[in-house]
Amino acid sequence: QVQLVESGGGSVQTGDSLRLSCAASGRTFSIHAMGWFRQAPGKERDFVATISWSGNSKYYANSVKGRFTISRDNARNTAYLQMNSLKPEDTAVYYCVADEGRISRIPDEYEYWGQGTQVTVSS
Repeated sequence: QVQLVESGGGSVQTGDSLRLSCAASGRTFSIHAMGWFRQAPGKERDFVATISWSGNSKYYANSVKGRFTISRDNARNTAYLQMNSLKPEDTAVYYCVADEGRISRIPDEYEYWGQGTQVTVSS
């Protein structure tokens, strides 16, 4: 099993930045893909970004491309999501995900999920 714990969420204003962290524990040697999804109130869970073990492969949602950057530190078993130029529409609960398989934009392809961290962006 793998446990994921997110941190770094909070309340900010439009244009501000936040960095989310996701610390993995347990069978971390089995993890290949790590990523982030988000869910706004009353909406479905949406893909945000994902990164391969090497860091050489990354996918981003079009809505965050150019503003968000995903990275990981395998020595620390931690993934990060740097979020710049935040907008009110970025308001959501952000979930860290991990899986032994390849990176994907599909939530069902991730076995491990964190509890989520709230990000609120006010105008």
